[in-house]
Formats: sequence, structure tokens, C-alpha cells
Amino acid sequence: MAEARIDKWLWSARIYKTRTLAADACKNGRVMIGGVKQKPSKMVKEGEVIDVKKGPIVYSFKVLKAVQNRVGAKLVPEVLENVTSPKQLELLEMNRISGFVGRARGTGRPTKKERRELDEFIEPAFFGDFDYDFADDEDDEDDGFDDGDFEKF
Repeated sequence: MAEARIDKWLWSARIYKTRTLAADACKNGRVMIGGVKQKPSKMVKEGEVIDVKKGPIVYSFKVLKAVQNRVGAKLVPEVLENVTSPKQLELLEMNRISGFVGRARGTGRPTKKERRELDEFIEPAFFGDFDYDFADDEDDEDDGFDDGDFEKF
């Protein structure tokens, strides 16, 4: 029975773009077999189910072949079987439909149009157009000061 390191298999099966990313996912506890977090050096065998947390959902893959060399995209179905639960796939679809209201981190400064939309969202129109003129304000209060008293200071 063939075996392969789990980080190598994740990279070979094209689940992660690089082996370093696969190893980091294992180290950070995003790769599990049977609910147990795995180290990058764990050997996987054919028939095992690997759970991988990517984004908002947990994907489940059944190992069909324990390969150590990267396979072409057309050969991936021979290497793994996607056994992700329908509930997780529904969660992914709901996340895709709902979208994200805010800006993604690292996308840079907002455009002029986006800035105006943000300002309009934060400061609705009914808070604007304030017609109070402070220059016409008379000293109606008896605070003990005349308007001329401030000229001394």
C-alpha cells in the first residue's frame, strides 16, 4: 500500500498551490484526519479522509492514490474524491451569494466614486444641509460678558 507525506499529497493533488502553503496549513491546524490535527510529516494512505479548512468551510477529500509528485489538473479525479458534506457546500454558496459589504483588506484606497458612496452611507442626507447661521447669533444670554469683552484678551 502506497504512502505519502500529507503536505506533499495536498500539494500533489492541487489542493494547495505550493508545498509550503500545505505545510503551513498543517502546522496551523487546518488539516485534520478523523478530527485530529496533523503534522506535515504525517503519512497518508489510500482510503483515508482528509478534512481541510479553507475559507469559511471545511472540505473533505478521500485519498484514492497516495502520490508524491504533482499531477495534472485532468488527473486530479484519479487522486482524490471530494466528499464534502452538502451542508458545507451550501454554506459556501450562501457566502458567495451574500457577498461582502466592506472592502477587502489590501485593495488600496477607495476610488472617488466609492469614497462618495461611503460618505453617503456614513452621513445620510438628512444630517446635511444645516442652515443655521452663527454670524446672526445675538448675545441673548446673560452670561456676564459682552461681546466686546473678548477683544481685551
